[in-house]
Amino acid sequence: MTELPTNSGQTDTVLDAIAARRAERRNFLRYAGGAAASAGGLALLAACGNDGDNPTPTPSPTASATPIAADADILNFALNLEYLEAQFYCWAAFGTALPAGLTTGVGTVGTVTGGAAVPFADPIVAQYAREIALDEVQHVTFLKATLGGSAVAMPAINIAGDATGAFTAAARAAGVVGASGVFNPYADDVSFLLGAYLFEDVGVSAYKGASPLIGNKTFIEAAAGILATESYHAGLIRSVLYRKGIDAASIFTNARLISDARDSLDGTSDIDQGIGDATTANIVPTDTNGLAYSRSSGQVLNIVYLNKAAVASGGFFPSGINGNIRTSAASG
Repeated sequence: MTELPTNSGQTDTVLDAIAARRAERRNFLRYAGGAAASAGGLALLAACGNDGDNPTPTPSPTASATPIAADADILNFALNLEYLEAQFYCWAAFGTALPAGLTTGVGTVGTVTGGAAVPFADPIVAQYAREIALDEVQHVTFLKATLGGSAVAMPAINIAGDATGAFTAAARAAGVVGASGVFNPYADDVSFLLGAYLFEDVGVSAYKGASPLIGNKTFIEAAAGILATESYHAGLIRSVLYRKGIDAASIFTNARLISDARDSLDGTSDIDQGIGDATTANIVPTDTNGLAYSRSSGQVLNIVYLNKAAVASGGFFPSGINGNIRTSAASG
């Protein structure tokens, strides 16, 4: 098993955990299933460009696939969202920030307000949190490598779990807590899951909305890969919340309230859904064709800025995001 980082304050252990997990996955392919693994697994290892003893990351797009300006704007928009998710999950799972070396880029590097390790009671939720955290760090790494010198720096981010935090502002607006209540996503397992739920569905709809706007096929495939990963994350978070909701009906209520709050911010259309109730699960939010919903960049910013007006900052990004796409839609 990977020796996962603890609340030691050494952010490079997050990257160490990524390398260890990559090695574990390749070693699993090498040894699992005996002859079958020899025939199929080693071929897959070869395709990754390494035999598993000294693993290297999957290559990013080559210089010949450098994104055009419009594509770079879209990928930088996505990078801002990945900074937010990576910081939240790194703090929740490991009690540490995203490594500082991954936050630099074009523009001023912002600071992160808040963040804490979750005292997980359920070891399964803790393992899920760690895996998602490492995925989000890898998304940041991949997007920065893809964008090269045009990658934007991490903006200022508010993930505090106190009365001044964006999570509390969102929870108050949704009715999850009262007007003077505090929502701390680091307090316990369910609070963490609800905090993650706030982000994950938005990420899926953001990537789906952006994918047809990308011109370079290489980057369409890259965005599709991240979209698929975010969809796995969202489905996992919704599934665990649903299971826990069977024993605590307030979870169904709070998920619905968060869903309704997102809908109230991104316009008049009803494109958000809760996780269901004790008799009917709704793990995958889709339209009548079974398709996931899309959001425009402006609608996504409505939610993360916690404002249905056309603004350039607020909520989880108190100074706005970096890059050329930075204003929310007029969705009031």
